[in-house]
Formats: sequence, structure tokens, C-alpha cells
Amino acid sequence: MKNITCTQAKQIDLVDYLQSIGHSPVKVRHNDYWYLSPLREEKTASFKIDRRLNLWYDHGSGQGGDLIDFGTLYYKCSTGDLLSRLSGHNFSFHPPNISPDITRAGEKKEAEGSKIVILSSRELNDNALLDYLQSRCIPLEIADRFCKEVDFLLYGKQQKAVGFSNNSGGYELHSSSFKGSSSPKDITFIDNKTEGIAVFEGFFNFLSFCTINRDKIAPLTNCLILNSLSFFEKSRSLMEQYPKVYLMLDRDSSGRDCTLKALQWNKNKYIDRSDFYYGPKDLNDWLIHEQRSLKKSQRMRRRF
Repeated sequence: MKNITCTQAKQIDLVDYLQSIGHSPVKVRHNDYWYLSPLREEKTASFKIDRRLNLWYDHGSGQGGDLIDFGTLYYKCSTGDLLSRLSGHNFSFHPPNISPDITRAGEKKEAEGSKIVILSSRELNDNALLDYLQSRCIPLEIADRFCKEVDFLLYGKQQKAVGFSNNSGGYELHSSSFKGSSSPKDITFIDNKTEGIAVFEGFFNFLSFCTINRDKIAPLTNCLILNSLSFFEKSRSLMEQYPKVYLMLDRDSSGRDCTLKALQWNKNKYIDRSDFYYGPKDLNDWLIHEQRSLKKSQRMRRRF
């Protein structure tokens, strides 16, 4: 049987293809189909297919592309192996609809209107965002130090989110109903002039770390917030500048893979501290669980 070509594979409808391998969208907005990422474990859908462009983008990992890019990552195989796997199946095909300057479904090259446009930022004040921070067990005094209330435009609709800025001036944007980022996407490095560095995947884990240690007098260690695991290996030169690197990555498959990779680089320099929150997926999940358990025990003591 003759394999299909790369050109034919890229025309396979991504939404139908994901459905064929068992992945259904969590929500659909206009041409955007949002999924729990098939490439890693997550609880909030951040994997998007733009069906008009027939391209995907994973906001959590910073990766994106066409069906070939997805399939080789999903099956961890070569392009040739993927084409062999696709041959002989009856997929629906998507007509080419990509302008010359759009090659990825990422934030920098999305179709007009789908790019996040930052309008303004200010101190946190919106009640819905304050409630969201409370639900994540982050005190306002901590959030105020590192975050802003950000107005942004997406698909012609103005929205608000808790914004956490990166080294290049972009924002990670979270609210109870939205998770995304504005361009440019980058790491956030917080230099506290210490000898070690702690590494976090997302900014809510960093805020959780600050919350847990807020009563300490000594300054916290330097902190690197990746904002996407795609920056982990790219940040190796920064991490290598410190004698001790404390890894506090998520305990899902992607986070564990990065942690194990770093331990292979140098197990004396890189130290896995995710055992602190063993069980929950990440440090913020651990903090939420601990706070709820504390409130429950306090209610029980009052009852007795």
C-alpha cells in the first residue's frame, strides 16, 4: 500500500482526526476547538485547534503546527512512520486555507482577531478576579506583588484576567474561565540575589511558594517561572549559573520527564523538590488541599 504524502496528511481535518483517536473538544468557540491536551496531562483545556486554518497550538507547552507536527509528537515517531500509520484510513480532508505568512497556530502568527491584544493593566481590584485568587488560595498581598489586573481583547471581546508578566513584556493570563498568554511568550526570572534557584512550571505554583514562605524573614531563593515547559531546556544556561537548582515542576508526565532529564544532566546540582507535594499534581493543588483540610479540622474542633 502506498503511503499518503505529507501534503495530503496536512489536509486531514484535525478535529476529525483527534475524534478518531479518542479526543473530543471540551469547548468550541467560533473556529476554535479547545481540548485537554492529548500531549500531556492537564485539568484546564489549553490545547486549541483553529479549524479554519487546520492548525493546532498547545498553550501549556508552547508547541503547535499541522497534523504532521502533532502526529510525530503524539506517537513519538518519525514523519515516515506517521505517514505509514495514516495510510489506509478514511479521514475527512480539509481544504488548504492558509495564507503565506501563517505557518503555525501559535500566538505570534494567528489569524486576525484571534491574537490576544493587551489593552491596559492596573492593580488587582475586580471582585471576580479576587474571588478567583481566593479559590486558588493566593492571598491578595502576594498576588499584588507580582500580578496585575489586565484588560485584553480576543475575538473582538474585551476580557479581564490576572496577568503575570514575563521577561519580554508578555503576560500569562488566568481567570476562572480563561487561560492563555499574550505575545511575546517567555520565562519570568526573579532575582533575589541568592545562590540557589527554584524552578516552577506556572506562575500559580510560584505564587503558592511565596504564600507558603511568606512568614520567612530571609529573602526567598531566586525563582525561574518557565510559563511553558518548552522553555525548560532553553533555560539550561541560566540554571547552570547556580550551584543548586531546586526543581518544583508539575507531577504529570511532562513535568516528570523534564525533572528526570535534569537529574541526568547533573544529579548533584539539580534537586527534585516535588516530593514536598507528592500526591497532588502541583504545588498549588497541594496548597488548596492543605487549606481545605485545615478549615475542615477547624470546623470539627469547633463542633466538639
